[in-house]
Amino acid sequence: MRPDILNPLFAEVTALKGIGPGLAKPLDRLGLSRVVDVAFHLPTGWVDRLARDELDMADAGRTIAITLTAQSYRSSAGRGPTRVQATDARGNYVSLVYFGGHSGWAKKLAPIGEPRRVSGRLEQYGQELQIVHPDYVLPLEEAEDTPEREAIYPLSEGITSKRMGHLAAQAIERAPDLAEWIEPGLLAKHDWPGWRAALARLHADPSDTVARTRLAYDEVFANQLALMLVRQSSRARRGRALVGTGKLREALRLPYALTGAQARTVREIEGDLAQAQPMLRLLQGDVGAGKTLVATLAMLTAVEASAQAALLAPTEILARQHYESLRRMLAGLPVEVAVLTGRDKGRVREATLMGLAAGTIDILIGTHAIFQEAVSYKDLGLVVVDEQHRFGVAQRMMLQAKAKAAPHLLAMTATPIPRTLTLAHYGEMDVSQLDEMPPGRQPIETRVISEDRLSDVVDALGRHLSDDGQAYWVCPLVEESEKSDLAAAEARAETLRARFGDRVGLVHGKMKPAEKDAVMAAFASGHLGVLVATTVIEVGVDVPNATLIVIEHADRFGLAQLHQLRGRVGRGSGKSNCLLIRGGALSETSRARLALMRETNDGFRIAEEDLRLRGAGELLGTKQSGEAGFRLATPDMLTTLLPIATDDARLLIDRDGGLDGARGQAARTALYLFEREAGVALLRSG
Repeated sequence: MRPDILNPLFAEVTALKGIGPGLAKPLDRLGLSRVVDVAFHLPTGWVDRLARDELDMADAGRTIAITLTAQSYRSSAGRGPTRVQATDARGNYVSLVYFGGHSGWAKKLAPIGEPRRVSGRLEQYGQELQIVHPDYVLPLEEAEDTPEREAIYPLSEGITSKRMGHLAAQAIERAPDLAEWIEPGLLAKHDWPGWRAALARLHADPSDTVARTRLAYDEVFANQLALMLVRQSSRARRGRALVGTGKLREALRLPYALTGAQARTVREIEGDLAQAQPMLRLLQGDVGAGKTLVATLAMLTAVEASAQAALLAPTEILARQHYESLRRMLAGLPVEVAVLTGRDKGRVREATLMGLAAGTIDILIGTHAIFQEAVSYKDLGLVVVDEQHRFGVAQRMMLQAKAKAAPHLLAMTATPIPRTLTLAHYGEMDVSQLDEMPPGRQPIETRVISEDRLSDVVDALGRHLSDDGQAYWVCPLVEESEKSDLAAAEARAETLRARFGDRVGLVHGKMKPAEKDAVMAAFASGHLGVLVATTVIEVGVDVPNATLIVIEHADRFGLAQLHQLRGRVGRGSGKSNCLLIRGGALSETSRARLALMRETNDGFRIAEEDLRLRGAGELLGTKQSGEAGFRLATPDMLTTLLPIATDDARLLIDRDGGLDGARGQAARTALYLFEREAGVALLRSG
């Protein structure tokens, strides 16, 4: 249970004064649904107001605070600007400009002849000075309310930095003073303030790097402590050794020899399975590096040792695809494979559940459905989790609770993870890397094309189809709404159908699973030549004959996502191409991303660069997984703070009595504050 002392922070955001339905919407778009979210919504910059007695051309481009008196008003017709002609104490003129037909508002703010304290960005307009939409226009008796330094926050339409600052101040007021969880020597060495003081200092002055580092450290420390507790708990639970006879694996007829990296990883996994202590291993491998084969050999080892194995996939499409490919690979072996997703109902589901409980099913593949309450295994020995970053620690625990003894766990990800993040997100796991490609895989040629050459791309697609080729066409990611995402995909499918007829299929996230599967199956069997899709195809669709992928508005995607999408092609022996269509105005970051995609197919290099360009939470897809990312620690900070936090967490466990000592009690609160309480839950569940 979360400690009561934190309840004021974990209240709904509507507990703050002044938040009605109108303001709740923009806050919700920013992901701020609780008071703690507002407290941790840190400013990204600041404005310094220069106090001035008189106007000066030399201040153009700066934000100033000055006493002015309105002399006259000039309004344009319609919704044109209203100009308030005002003077300083010396009689120098400046125009206060309001757009959008605000004449009444402007007159109310600055009545003629009454001095006002005005703050805003001074600009030169021809030979005149002006301030467009001043931040503050206050009577002199309220002038102290103009802060010299004001925080700038990440915003959404409908909310200002000033309003966000007021909400943050309320959130800090609700924040309790908490006992210190940082080791005293470390605290003194860095001269860090207490966590609450650091929060207040940073919202008041975003340039306070000491306060910012303290808060980032707290979050990283809570993360590393949680991972250590998970690891400690997993290591303490008695599992059982799974020593295979080799019989099934020898009977498996593989079309090619394992790569050196695959053989090495298989040996590491065999070594782990042979221990009574449960395996906790993360298998990283780029798209197409052969992770599924390694996982299959691990599951066969478990079956040889008379145990069951379960493979957990993030989507229904991927679960069914794994099922089909595993069934083909194991054809002729005495191994019973079944699939279970949320879609399976009635007799089929009942038969699967009975087979699992009786032990006649050796390997079960499925989505989250495989760890629901009704599902019980006769003897679950190994759990394989595909696309690890989409599953949290809590979900892994639920699946592990299905076994008599703690099962072995192999987690896989095709999102190459930078070294820093591997430590931050998987610090409790041993890591294996598949850093070689199977023979015959050709690098994918990537080209960046401007959107005004779209008709050339469609012509090229026509030539590709006439050579019996197949292609993906991915529609742009639209940040704000899935609707426009979907609209873009539907519109593109229509224009391509006008040219290529019924050879064009469409898949998107809003379709029913059965419809989606039917379109995917038609594409996989070659009935469809082009699959138009939203990013629903990002993970794990396998059609070897598809050797072309077109990604519209590629500049809107992150590197890791572009790399994942590109990995849909290059799965057969044919030469594959990826066309990245870019918009007109490119930011520096987008330009750098697209240049790197053109230059390399190396997922690990792309991941390191993505971390630098984007930040940790987005890279790991934590936004959609429900697993907390880092809100306060930037990637640069992670690199510095991770080793310190890891050592501090280890000291707490090894020397300071773990969560039971005085510092441990404070650290327990930190785990809840930064939402890493899975560590505490594990200790309780043993």
